Amino acid sequence: MNAKIIYGTAWKKERTTALVLSAVLAGFRAIDTACQPKHYREDLVGEALQILYDKHGYKREELFLQTKFTPIGGQDTSRPLPYDPSSSIEAQIRSSFFTSLQQLRTTYLDSYILHSPLETYAKTLEAWRVLVSFQDEDRVRVIGLSNAYDADLLARLGKDSGRAVQVVQNRWYERNGWNREVVAWCHANGAQYQSFWTLTGSPNLLSHPATIAIAKANECTPPQAVYYFAQSLGITPLSGTTAESHMQEDVTVENLNKGREFFSALTEFIWG
Repeated sequence: MNAKIIYGTAWKKERTTALVLSAVLAGFRAIDTACQPKHYREDLVGEALQILYDKHGYKREELFLQTKFTPIGGQDTSRPLPYDPSSSIEAQIRSSFFTSLQQLRTTYLDSYILHSPLETYAKTLEAWRVLVSFQDEDRVRVIGLSNAYDADLLARLGKDSGRAVQVVQNRWYERNGWNREVVAWCHANGAQYQSFWTLTGSPNLLSHPATIAIAKANECTPPQAVYYFAQSLGITPLSGTTAESHMQEDVTVENLNKGREFFSALTEFIWG
């Protein structure tokens, strides 16, 4: 499944089950989470999935499930951890991975990513090789990294492991220049680029005259116009909205088809 937009479940806490249900019923078919109790309730994503299967007739293969291994630096050690931080990197990842399978009530994942590079390249490569093994075991369809802003790192991991990075999930927003080099690397190497902070991080993009013109041409909102523009660049945005009306708007973005004459102005604005 090549999702055009993904529902992000960070910071939803006890509302996670209800919001995932609403998102899928509104039309989302891809869900992003993480085995990181600090910011995610992966277990409640699994609860929502079971309700969708049992009460709404959805099948596992109709949904794209993506979760992450979060290194200890990104975990809250006051909460139960999905692995023993004193164990080897491989043991940590395997423990987290199988916890994710159990919590998400599935036997495989569509996408599994490192939540961030580890503290050294050697450890990142070691971790990446564990993800490669999951793919070889047919437990995961695609593998990747999040919060990875160095295109050279992505290239090096592929070269040294023999398995290319297939997904990158990064902040795509004004302050980091819309992550130009990594976006270009993904396009050149056939990797999916997933964006977060797409709306909240770029108020000037939302209010740009070309964005407003695109919204007017399509009779849609400026946020929809930004998602439409991002998708035209080969970027897959994450939406973490908690409003059902916005969920319904977000999933219709891929059907917009007007105002493309304004794209050049937005391209010039973000990349010069």
